[in-house]
Amino acid sequence: MEIKMRRSGWFVGGILLSLSTSPATWALDKSVERQGIDARILQKTPYNLTGKDVFIGQVELSRPSRFAVDKVSNKLLQLDRIIVQPYEVFFRDGKAIPNRNVDDHSAQVAAVIISQHKIRRGVAPEAKLLSSAYSQRRQDGQPEACIAAQHVARQYNGTVRAINFSFGELLSEDPRPNAKLDGDALLTLCVDWIAATYNTIPIVAGNQGKGGIPIPTDLYNGFTVGFTREVDGIYRQLDRGNLIDEPYLDRNSNGKYDQGEVFSDLNKDGKWTSGVESPIDGRRSMAILAPGNNLKLPTLQGKFKNANGSSFANPHVVGTIALLHEYANRQITSGYWSLDARRHELIKAVLINSADKLKDLGDGKILGMSKTILDAFGKTWIDTEAYSSRETPLSRSLGSGQLNANRALQQYQAGQQSPNNGSANISAIGWDTNIVEVDKYQEYVFSDSLVADSFISATLTWDRQVKLNDKNGNGLFDIGEGFSNESFNKVELYLMRSQDTDISQNIWSSVSQIDNLQHIFIKIPVTGKYKLRVVFKSPQANIVSQRYGLAWWAKYQDR
Repeated sequence: MEIKMRRSGWFVGGILLSLSTSPATWALDKSVERQGIDARILQKTPYNLTGKDVFIGQVELSRPSRFAVDKVSNKLLQLDRIIVQPYEVFFRDGKAIPNRNVDDHSAQVAAVIISQHKIRRGVAPEAKLLSSAYSQRRQDGQPEACIAAQHVARQYNGTVRAINFSFGELLSEDPRPNAKLDGDALLTLCVDWIAATYNTIPIVAGNQGKGGIPIPTDLYNGFTVGFTREVDGIYRQLDRGNLIDEPYLDRNSNGKYDQGEVFSDLNKDGKWTSGVESPIDGRRSMAILAPGNNLKLPTLQGKFKNANGSSFANPHVVGTIALLHEYANRQITSGYWSLDARRHELIKAVLINSADKLKDLGDGKILGMSKTILDAFGKTWIDTEAYSSRETPLSRSLGSGQLNANRALQQYQAGQQSPNNGSANISAIGWDTNIVEVDKYQEYVFSDSLVADSFISATLTWDRQVKLNDKNGNGLFDIGEGFSNESFNKVELYLMRSQDTDISQNIWSSVSQIDNLQHIFIKIPVTGKYKLRVVFKSPQANIVSQRYGLAWWAKYQDR
């Protein structure tokens, strides 16, 4: 993650070391392969997914260089040797300024997604990346970043499917008095508004580095990404560079970070300090992990540097989203799917629900997961508070697990299956995006028996509502305007036996009151018929008809 600090200039949270002039040891061949997110298989036959014709965005302080715009690119590289070539580049909401606002960090982030290297390609090498730089002066901050993000989201009739945010701002830079990670920073409100307004997913690099770089990691309508390191050549353990289990020591008790203060788990309780390193009230916005350690990525000069950090985990997720949307485009064009498949709430649910937690033993009872993901202390997801708590959908350290692009496509391929309240009709794997009315529910009944001691995974997502305070009535955010948090409705997810009608009879549930996400990962107690129920409880916080995304994965008997 890239950090802006007014007094200290520019910093990069993804540590850059070890210059190399050869791409021979470039670690994208691991992070994109089976040792990482297993996306390379999707680029091959029969899928042949490369992100072709899918628009994705990137917003940072600076941007990658582009051939025919920047002289540095023209002088150093011939067109057929360019590794990173964004489709378009901007400065905020206008044309890019030639040879200005370019840096290695943004180029390396872009490389993870769209590298055109013949052997070691990015996750989605043919995706159309739109990159905007927002900062030119030290005082530039959240309003300027919001302008840039809005501009990217509006391009090509609002068809940008995800936006990569590999930067952050310190709480000490936020102008609000006693600023906390409560979701109300201007940039956090902005990215949630953009998600709902333009049907795109903001993907934010996780909090890391001395002092932390938390804004906008407290978003609701996208999610935050943490990063893993290799264990025996496989990316599967949380890197200690994430600000996990390192509470902030507030020496002067002013409720915010000040220069010279440190992060140290003095009481050994393994918890974040609420509102400073993590969102208030115990909410977890970090939903997924991806490889982010020991990645050799190209610089503007055509050399390679060793890069570490959540900055470079983040684009693995954005690249995977591009692959899923390319698949969706094929299905929609062929008439098999509706436009519902492009809903951002759905894509969020698909990615979270298909993440790796525990390695399957070969019998399918752990849903074919390929890796056991560990926290910094060697514990697994079922050792975390999220496994045993109905009110806590995500693990503080592990989110929902590590991104698996191959499993995400399997989840997505299963297709949309609508509720048919009272009738058994859904397959073991599937998804839906639908609407539930206040004080009502939607029910999804499995058509076959689920196997005892096998796991079921189910994820429900919906939007927080954010209002633009549009002073000039142009429908766009302008410098000097702001947003209002209109909160989110309380929607809950229940696993029930198919014959039961009262939610008090549920087998398990996810009923967080502080999240706009519910997640169930639990063992089926007895072989039999089950169902999922989505419940919208009153009183509503805003709208009375709530759009949601739902994804599920279970194991049928004898399959």
